[in-house]
Amino acid sequence: MKHLIVYAHPHQDSLNRSILNTTVTALQSKGGEVIVRDLYELDFQPVLKAQDTTAMRAGNTPQDIKTEQEFITQADTITFIYPIWWTGLPAILKGYVDRVFAYGFAYASDENGIVKMLTGKKGLIINTHGTPAEVYDQIGMSDALRATATGGIFEFTGIQSAGHLLFGSIGYLPEESYQEILRQVEDTVKKAF
Repeated sequence: MKHLIVYAHPHQDSLNRSILNTTVTALQSKGGEVIVRDLYELDFQPVLKAQDTTAMRAGNTPQDIKTEQEFITQADTITFIYPIWWTGLPAILKGYVDRVFAYGFAYASDENGIVKMLTGKKGLIINTHGTPAEVYDQIGMSDALRATATGGIFEFTGIQSAGHLLFGSIGYLPEESYQEILRQVEDTVKKAF
């Protein structure tokens, strides 16, 4: 299987980096080919501009978008790893979705409604956030994050969800809790794919 990981965290020493490394190792242990697209390392340009949409409508997809779309096309599975900032995706990842998951590539429409163009792929989302998980659960934020990312991005484009992990209280937990998070990531990845 070909696994694509889209990763968005600016710090090399973050828990998200450890989650990325754990995910890569788990996928490789099953014999999978793994491609990581580290959006900060790539210095991905996240702003969807008028010239982007004009070019795509004319059939001239900008090269940086086309490159990312080729990685998605070739992948059997797609994993997003990112922190929750201000109850959503980091700007660089939101811009990636805006630009790369474009109309005519990830979805389209016809007389029957939305056409899901990424059907046949499986997807996993792994998030961290500083707010305690119980608080996000109580106020409905955990469900909202799953609805907007898993439902609004993956399922909307036909990617079958293999799970959505949300880890809270990051930065406030004892060390053994971080090790447990990495164990949970490893187990989930191995079972999902």
